[in-house]
Amino acid sequence: MSYSLRFCLHPSILKQIRPSFSLIRWNSTTTPAEATPRKITTHYTIYPRDKDERWKDINMERYAEEYDVVIVGGGPYILFFVSVPGLSAALKLRQLSSQQNKEIRVCVVEKGSTIGAHTLSGACIELRALNELIPDWKEKGAPLTNTVTKDRFYFLTKNSAIPIPIFKGVPMYNHGNYLVRLGKLTAWLGEQAEAAGVEMYPATAASEILYHDDGSVKGIATNDVGIAKDGSPKDSFARGMELHAKYTVFAEGCHGHLAKQLYKKFDLRKNCTPQSYGIGLKEIWEVDKSKHEPGLVLHTAGWPLDANTYGGSFMYHILDNDQPLILVGYVVGLDYKNPYLNPYQEFQRFKTHPKIRPIFENGKRIAYGARALNEGGYQVSKNKIDKKYFFISSHCFFFLILLAIPKLSFPGGCLVGCSPGFLNVPKIKGTHTAMKSGMIAAETIFDLLIKSTDENKTKGIEPSDYDNRIKNSWIWKELYSVRNFRPAFNTSLGIFGGLLYGALHFVLRGKEPFTLKHEEPDHSRLKKAKDCQAIEYPKPDNVVTFDLLSSVALTNTNHDHDEPPHLTLKDDSVPTNINLPMYDGPEQRYCPAGVYEFVENDSGQRQLQINAQNCIHCKTCDIKDPTQNINWVTPQGGEGPAYNGM
Repeated sequence: MSYSLRFCLHPSILKQIRPSFSLIRWNSTTTPAEATPRKITTHYTIYPRDKDERWKDINMERYAEEYDVVIVGGGPYILFFVSVPGLSAALKLRQLSSQQNKEIRVCVVEKGSTIGAHTLSGACIELRALNELIPDWKEKGAPLTNTVTKDRFYFLTKNSAIPIPIFKGVPMYNHGNYLVRLGKLTAWLGEQAEAAGVEMYPATAASEILYHDDGSVKGIATNDVGIAKDGSPKDSFARGMELHAKYTVFAEGCHGHLAKQLYKKFDLRKNCTPQSYGIGLKEIWEVDKSKHEPGLVLHTAGWPLDANTYGGSFMYHILDNDQPLILVGYVVGLDYKNPYLNPYQEFQRFKTHPKIRPIFENGKRIAYGARALNEGGYQVSKNKIDKKYFFISSHCFFFLILLAIPKLSFPGGCLVGCSPGFLNVPKIKGTHTAMKSGMIAAETIFDLLIKSTDENKTKGIEPSDYDNRIKNSWIWKELYSVRNFRPAFNTSLGIFGGLLYGALHFVLRGKEPFTLKHEEPDHSRLKKAKDCQAIEYPKPDNVVTFDLLSSVALTNTNHDHDEPPHLTLKDDSVPTNINLPMYDGPEQRYCPAGVYEFVENDSGQRQLQINAQNCIHCKTCDIKDPTQNINWVTPQGGEGPAYNGM
């Protein structure tokens, strides 16, 4: 780490954060002593500092450092099945630099305390992209030792498990793939990138996009530190620094807070249907060897979700230093309609199924985490598309196929990985596609760096050929072939429509003459509470099922209790005036970390309380909030979960 960057970072974020967990409740809408409402949101993105008298004498100058390429996001801090596009792009750039004997300066900023600390994934991965990037990965000691040897799939009812055959040729056939704790693979990739000459800055959060005066991207600024909970500067206040680059690559992961700004500024989603999301929850268990089958991949669909709610489970049996582990997780589509649904409780209830429970009895749960994931792909645009269409018959035609994936490039940079969304839904994988997207971005940018032209229209150069190269790669072909899987579950047949389409796909292999679409964004699908049935969940038994806060304790999550909450509200009154009476406060259920609570004040009224200390950075609240009032922004670098090989 350069001295200049180290100097600009606060001491509290230069050390690896592995504190013991403690639940801290703060920033409620009411003070303990009185019922007078106070601000929930104090963050400067809502209340600008240039209008705050407390900041008028504060020096706001920032040190700047110049790079050829800045990459935001060094891990899959991406849920499920999405890999390390940022590290892949950085490593590929340095490989090309060495091959072409052209020196370029590349840095990666990662807000996790260490590379891999925010990584959470299944993970069963294909090695296609890794084989291209590092053909000798085995000789270099990549932590890949568990190959898939068995595949099982069950459709669950409340008391039974109906086996569904898995054979070669179907997307969920996994023989030859690898089961991995992706956080460990991410850390190893970080070592390879650093050895290749990439400058790595963990515990460094990119909080702001910088622009040239012509509107093109100039780089990013890291977060300020030393700001009190009420938004005022502390004596320890220190400004972040600016990282300028010819190209800035955003690999933030699903629903990145900077990517959201880029979508809006450059209208990158202009011709897209709404992106579809899910929330994935995961635990790691140490189990009896008699119940452990190394190399087994097991998936389920059906119970405990109803037929019209998308979701399912995974279980991966691995050996880790001869320790018999099961990586178990549950995914719930965030287009669910019932505001009483609680994804965490559905995960716990899943483990009580008679087919599943015996596997975990007498075992020990050693880790927990959660993260949102993209589920969109090829879709038909809801907008009129010129006059381009394909004639099928005198009664049927369909429009030119567009995407839930946005335009990927813009003046000064591009998006890679799960930020735009490259998940192959039926395979439940995106590591290989996201990784490949980072490699393609690197190749595109390197070609421009060695070209050195003055024909650019903006100061920040757009790697526009990146979009074309993605479309001509195996990523595009793969995603096109599975474009209808996820929306097939949104028909009137629900899960059965999805299963029927799965059978059709085996015959047509994605060549069917139609493309289904996501009709509306996930947050708009929620029904009013009065129109839905409340869901009663069983109490935890502390054997197989557990309460939420004991689970959050396993994430090693930490945030400074005296900083503005990074869960910001555009309007502090909306949760109490709209979300609570209309939807019965769904934020207290969709959050997998107990961040949002409605508590009674001294007047007996229910008020929102934000326990920002608990946040595990899943981004679900930003996606599912029915009023889109919640805006997740980054806290200080080095904070959040500290996963160990999730």
